[in-house]
Amino acid sequence: MHLTTQDEFNDREITRTLGLVRGNTIRARHLGKDILAALRNLVGGEIGEYTKMLAEAREQSLDRMIAEAKGLGADGIVGVRFITAPVMQGAAELLVYGTAVKLQEQPVLKARIESEA
Repeated sequence: MHLTTQDEFNDREITRTLGLVRGNTIRARHLGKDILAALRNLVGGEIGEYTKMLAEAREQSLDRMIAEAKGLGADGIVGVRFITAPVMQGAAELLVYGTAVKLQEQPVLKARIESEA
């Protein structure tokens, strides 16, 4: 699956737009991690517990969006964006969305690649 934050791919042509796809997850803070984060906040530095939690949330959201796009028969997703929103105190939603598309290699680029091979 090809993903981009742009509206198009440099090496592929969009042949069909399939529609909006999205993936989300809601994560809550963990008491143990909050205690470690509060201690780290006193001395400064990266709060690794939260960094890891947010990275996992991004990956899960991306996986869900890609699964939805594959269900539509998509080859790529353009205009990928992430947003977050609080749900309640200590919990937030991470949402990723984009437009699922069908792709084909651009003929000029494909011919150049084949001639170089």
